[in-house]
Amino acid sequence: MTKDGDEMALRRLLSDVTAGLGDQHTHKTLTQALADLGMLPVEEGSKRERVERSLAQATDGRLLQVAERFLKTQRIDAPTRNLLQDAIWAAASPPEIPLRTRRELARALDQGDLVQHGTRFMSLLDRFWHLDDDVWSPTTSLRARIERHFLRNTDWPVEELFEQLGAFDAGDARFARFAEALVAGDVLLDEAVQHRLTTAMNEHLHTAGLELRQTGTLGGYPRFTLVPLQLAHARAPKNVIFATPAKPDIRFLSAVDNDIEVVNGDALIYDRTVTDDGIRWRDLQSWWQDREHITDPGEAKKSLYARLRASLPDNSPGQRNLFDSYHRILGSEVYDMPALLPEVWLHWDPRTVRERGPQALLRFRMDFLLLLPHGQRIVLEVDGSQHYTRDRGRTPDTAKYAAMVAADRDLRLSGYEVYRFGHDELRDETTARTLLEAFLPRLFQHHEVTGRH
Repeated sequence: MTKDGDEMALRRLLSDVTAGLGDQHTHKTLTQALADLGMLPVEEGSKRERVERSLAQATDGRLLQVAERFLKTQRIDAPTRNLLQDAIWAAASPPEIPLRTRRELARALDQGDLVQHGTRFMSLLDRFWHLDDDVWSPTTSLRARIERHFLRNTDWPVEELFEQLGAFDAGDARFARFAEALVAGDVLLDEAVQHRLTTAMNEHLHTAGLELRQTGTLGGYPRFTLVPLQLAHARAPKNVIFATPAKPDIRFLSAVDNDIEVVNGDALIYDRTVTDDGIRWRDLQSWWQDREHITDPGEAKKSLYARLRASLPDNSPGQRNLFDSYHRILGSEVYDMPALLPEVWLHWDPRTVRERGPQALLRFRMDFLLLLPHGQRIVLEVDGSQHYTRDRGRTPDTAKYAAMVAADRDLRLSGYEVYRFGHDELRDETTARTLLEAFLPRLFQHHEVTGRH
């Protein structure tokens, strides 16, 4: 979450929506229900007390996971669903979509394109808005009015539809997801219409620094995602050289084709195409399984983990604790989440710094790299005393520190986000895990990373 107030609001909301679990379960089945939601087991007290105590023990970082699982597993009404979604999505710090941009976007949409498949269009609206708002008189509900004025008689323009839905007043994250859904292939069923609508919408989204960008396919149709313009033009990595702290001895087998070979040493080179999803563990494991000719996926996962962990420096327990905690916290979900790549080479120069002189590239390697969807690149650094001292930690070295922050600025200008940890924060295994249990959900929410199941 982004603010303490957001965390408190989500905790209060979860307290309200989970209160009914006790009525739905016996004491025996409640234990599994809590586990399914990622909540800690509590065996004593009434069923309501067990739920309350379990939620109270959940860390702020785990609240997001509980809320997401609740949405997936529980049947709830649309207003409650929307409250939970808004609380979860707000944690990602969505980009602002001004009111003027929203109205101009609505005016740019062709009503006829949207209503070609009325049932699919109404199903889309059901996912984001509360349509059955008048249970006593269904004929006057929002659903009935949309069907009458937008689908049949077409006397509502798209702007009026947005007004009635509450789209102009909705949170930025809800509006962004609604905009993506409006051009989805399973709603429009026509690729030409998809491209026509995204072109019309992008004309106005660009003024807000945003763009609907094709980020893949779904069901054979283009899939569009709303991304900041700086991400819309991010380049895909061509080679990822990682898992070695020593300078790799590499050469180009074909400079024309960018084919690289490791001559000596144990560096790994991920040479597959990096898609818009980034590199997830599933991608890395598949590559490793083929590279090592391993037939059993379980063995491939085990040996890959061991190979990556072995590349971490022996004198940095903080790095090892970060690597171990990342995988233990995510558990089986790591398969669909970004792969944590250790000891990744940013620069490589066949000459030494002394040989290259003033033109030398000084920052060669990153502790950890996460390649996220839409070209997002996340660097995790564990800073020991060697980053800002000399004489084995005895003397502060302001020049070293200045070089480090200058390198960080260069990384950010090159499209990387850098998150630094002090080594002392991660030196103890238990402390490291507690810290990362709070940090990782916030990181993934901020960068809108979710697993695919």
